Formats: sequence, structure tokens, C-alpha cells
Amino acid sequence: MAFKARYLFIAAIGLAVAGTAAWRLQRGALSTAPGGVQTQGASKPGPGKEGAQKPVSVEVARVRTMALHDEAQAVGSLRSRRSVVLRPEVSGRVTQLQFSDGARVRKGQLLVQFDDQLPRAQVQQARAELSIAQANHQRNKELVAQGFVSQRSLDESAANLQVAQAKLALAEATAARLRIVAPFDGIAGIRNVSVGDYLKDGSDIVNIEDIDSVFVDFRLPERYQGQVRVGQVAQVTLDAIPGKSYSAEVRAMDPQIDANGRSVMVRASIANSHLQLRPGMFARVMLRLGERPDALVVPEEAIVPQGESPYVYTLQPGKDGGTTVVQRVAVRLGARHDGMVEVREGLNPGDTVVTAGQQRVQRDGMAVRVVDLPQAPAEGASQAR
Repeated sequence: MAFKARYLFIAAIGLAVAGTAAWRLQRGALSTAPGGVQTQGASKPGPGKEGAQKPVSVEVARVRTMALHDEAQAVGSLRSRRSVVLRPEVSGRVTQLQFSDGARVRKGQLLVQFDDQLPRAQVQQARAELSIAQANHQRNKELVAQGFVSQRSLDESAANLQVAQAKLALAEATAARLRIVAPFDGIAGIRNVSVGDYLKDGSDIVNIEDIDSVFVDFRLPERYQGQVRVGQVAQVTLDAIPGKSYSAEVRAMDPQIDANGRSVMVRASIANSHLQLRPGMFARVMLRLGERPDALVVPEEAIVPQGESPYVYTLQPGKDGGTTVVQRVAVRLGARHDGMVEVREGLNPGDTVVTAGQQRVQRDGMAVRVVDLPQAPAEGASQAR
């Protein structure tokens, strides 16, 4: 029994020692992770031990001024300066066509002659009657002066003279309506009739186009109607003549706004001395509305889009005077030109804006470090080998 009691006592002491050792080992594993990183049970650094946050690196550019033009773009069609479709005023048979298709015609030139035998005979008859009336009236004037006839006879001869004159004028007007002449200088189109055709009044014969200069008609949104002025210059390009641009001068603007499209019609004139431009051509118009010589611009990369409220980050001195921080500024944008954006509100000349690194800026007042980009070598400078 004594031996058994001693054995149990030794076993109990061994178990106690083994448990103590296991507890110490486990505590050491929890307090220090592999690699020396302190975990559970590790003491936290006290205040002031954590390092200061490093400034974010950004690229910047200065707000500068440049001359900008307000421009409006539109599409339209070319029109003749003057255009007319010749139509007869009376019915008749065509006896002469005095022009060729596509030929130039002059103002007053006879183009179409209708059968005028009967009207010419009526003119001759009216002239003969006028001659008789003139002779009778002259003779009555002499007889009245001599006292051989009464004043009444002279008055009747004067009335007959006026009737004869009216008949001649009517006969000549009727005959003239059978002659169709060019109303202005221009180019004849393709005729729709031939000699011998019998035409009713109002039938189409041929169109005459004056294209020494042409009009371009185009529409602009109604918001531009207060900026369009007579004399402004527009640049016109044509799909039919690629690679060329034509200058057009604004001649008129329709006083009425189209209620359906909310647009205003504008007409400009283009010189066409070489007759390259033809009515009906499709035209693209760029109208310069005004110029702002001192517009504020920034690179497009500086703009941070946010719905209808874009903004930029500007550089400001920090509170301690030794750091540079960023400030978010809302801006109102204007025209865009060659990678630059006009800023109409929000910035001043000389301000510095962030152009790269905005995604790393988390809040206003955050410290940043400006990255100095290498300067491009001057033109003509030798390159290092």
C-alpha cells in the first residue's frame, strides 16, 4: 500500500508539471505570431508612435487665358440667288425655242415664241385705226379754229382718239404675252417642251437659275437667335466637294421661330464665280457667333465629372505654411477647344488645378505633393546619346 501511494503522488506531480508547461507554451504562441508580428496580448503603440500620413502625389496645371470663339454648327441646303420657272400666261402653240438646255441666258433675251399671227394682225388693225383717229382729231382742231365746226365735234374726235390708243395698247399687250423672255441673267435648265407643242396657260416650260452667287439656308436652335447678326461669317463645307471650305456671309434671319422644331431660319450668301456650287447641295455650316479674348481654360484632365455638377481640385497652402493641400471647387464649363475646357465660373487666373491623381484624393484639406514632370526638349536642341 505504501508503494502504491508513493506512485500516485509522483504521477500527480508529473501531471501538474506537464499542465504548467503546456499553459506557458500556449500563452507564448498567442502573444507572438510567426514573423515577429504581435497579435493577441501584444501591447498597442501609444499616442505619437504612429507615423504621419504621407502626402499624395499629383500633377498640376495653372489656369490660363486664351481667345475662344462661340460657334454654332448646322446643316442646310444651297439655293439659287434668283430662280424662276417660266410659264405662259395664255394658251398657244410653240413656234420658236431660242435657247439651249443648260446655256447661259441674258435678261430680256427671247426664249419662247408662241404663234402670234392673229395678235399681230390685231396690232396692225389697231395702228391703222389710231392713225385715222389722229387725223380726224387734227382736222377738227383746225376747223374749230376757223369756226366751221362746233366744239362738240372736236370733243368727239378726241374721245375716238383715246379709244384707238387703248385698242392698240391692248393688241400689243396680247401679242407680247406670246413672247417669253428671260427675266434676269442666269442659266437655263432642261426644257420640258418642244416646238409645235400646244401649251395651256400655267404649264411649265423651263427653269432659269442665277447662281453667280448662291444662298445657304440653315436652321439654328432658338437660343442662338439673339447672337446672330447680319454680316457674320460662316464656314461652309459640302459633301459633294470634299476638302474645300467656303466663306458665307449672313444676309438675313427669319423673324419667326419655328414652333415645331424650336429653331430659326438663317440665310447666308456664298460667292460662286466658278459656278462649282449648285442649288440643292447638302451643306455643313459652322457659324462664328462671337469671340472672348480672355477666356479662362484648364486641361480637360482637370475636370472631375459628377452629373451636372463637375468640379476640380485646386492647390492651397496648408495651415502650417509648409504643406500644400487640395480644395474641391465646383465649376461651370463652357466651350472646348484642342484639349482645353473653358471655365466660366469657379476659378481665377493663376489658380493651380490638379490634372492627375484626383482618384487618390479622399477629402478636402488632404496634403499633396506636386510631381515635377520632365520638360520636353526644346525644338532644335541636340538629343543626349
